[in-house]
Amino acid sequence: MGEPGPRELFDAIAHTARLREVERHNNATPDRRESVAEHSWHLALVCWLLHGEFERESGRSLDLARMMKMCLMHDLVEIDTGDPSAWSPGDREEKARREEAVALRRFGALPGPLADEFLDLWHEYERGVTAEARLVRGVDRLNPALMRLLTGQGWHDVPADAEALDRLQLPRVAVSETLTALYRRIREEAQERGLFASEE
Repeated sequence: MGEPGPRELFDAIAHTARLREVERHNNATPDRRESVAEHSWHLALVCWLLHGEFERESGRSLDLARMMKMCLMHDLVEIDTGDPSAWSPGDREEKARREEAVALRRFGALPGPLADEFLDLWHEYERGVTAEARLVRGVDRLNPALMRLLTGQGWHDVPADAEALDRLQLPRVAVSETLTALYRRIREEAQERGLFASEE
């Protein structure tokens, strides 16, 4: 296969720019929803900030560049599928099938070796097959809880109490002592501020 042409690269860049258009269910500020692009950027920054702690905890070297790439591209399928709420009882298998079909179509259209790289990274993230992927998935789960706290949005719209949040968060953040400690702080501050649905 030859080198990717300017048109192929332009198409890929133009498509991925649309991640800014996809809204999440948590706020970015008290007055507006967060975009998936904002979420992906903050996910990457948080992983960078915590990378040293993750290496200290695990006693091993972790590929930060690979983690950054997963952060930046893990939700690109949502340009086509939208961002489903973690609190919705929707069909998880159907969601996975839809996202897989989009990943094969969109990433497969990327020029040159980017196609395989993006698809491999997306599968690595979705399946949590490496320490790097499991840590990124943990930060990904922590991030919306952090934003619901920071913006004062809370969990009244879901609705969820502290125990429901534990059931959602703990399985993923448990991959890291640091993530677990950060989650505990978010939960405690949210309880103190009455941000859970049962704390009217």
